[in-house]
Amino acid sequence: MSEEKKSHFVLVHGPCHGAWCWYKVKPLLEAAGHRVTAIDLAASGVNTNLSSITEVFSCDQYTEPLLKFLSSLPCEEKVVLVSQSTGGLSVAIAMDTFPQKISVAVFATSFLPDTTNSPAYVVDKFFQSAPPEAWLGTEFVPYGKDGVSMSFSPEFVKQALYTSSTKEDAELTLLVKRPGSLFINELKRREKFSEERYGSVPRAYIVCKDDKALTEEYQRWMIGNYSVDFVSDIEGADHIPMISQPELLSERILEIGQKFA
Repeated sequence: MSEEKKSHFVLVHGPCHGAWCWYKVKPLLEAAGHRVTAIDLAASGVNTNLSSITEVFSCDQYTEPLLKFLSSLPCEEKVVLVSQSTGGLSVAIAMDTFPQKISVAVFATSFLPDTTNSPAYVVDKFFQSAPPEAWLGTEFVPYGKDGVSMSFSPEFVKQALYTSSTKEDAELTLLVKRPGSLFINELKRREKFSEERYGSVPRAYIVCKDDKALTEEYQRWMIGNYSVDFVSDIEGADHIPMISQPELLSERILEIGQKFA
């Protein structure tokens, strides 16, 4: 029997979070013998190069720490990119920029752009379908030319995001979260992702069936909108599966990594 190939997993967080949110998954993947890097995107987590999201004017600028990391890797090294929530937009930018460095991109209850519409399409469609009251007091504040910062309210964290997680984990997030952005206005102007580059990277989707924010129905709509190579489901996982179901999420990530190694 051939030995299992070891992978390098690169973990990309969603809005208002940081690399810290992978604290349960990272050691599980490492315990299986793999290399793991969790990235802080611009003005996120403990990244102090920029003090605030109001200094970030595009999703490309927001993604720069991930792009710099990928550019630093040896030419022959390939990684498994794993995204959650809006981290899928940053992963898509990385796929379009460094397709040759990615063996597979994993979208875990994550926004999955296509190559037909603007990069903002899947986020804008979701945002327009969510009534204002669904955000439960989350603050949206304009900045710059057309930027909008977003800061999750305690009610939104507890009642929409962390519905299957412990109260302690929800409280931790409220203590360390930083404002983020969906970059919808800027992404509407950005050129489409290319089928030749972005579309050439294998894609896997992990559906979190108990997500109250990005619902299972919407996740499956995105999969139908832009087909993927592999789909897996997780029961009992909310919008933050790396915290609510770290063991199951790690199992799925390992399975996908091995399948596309």
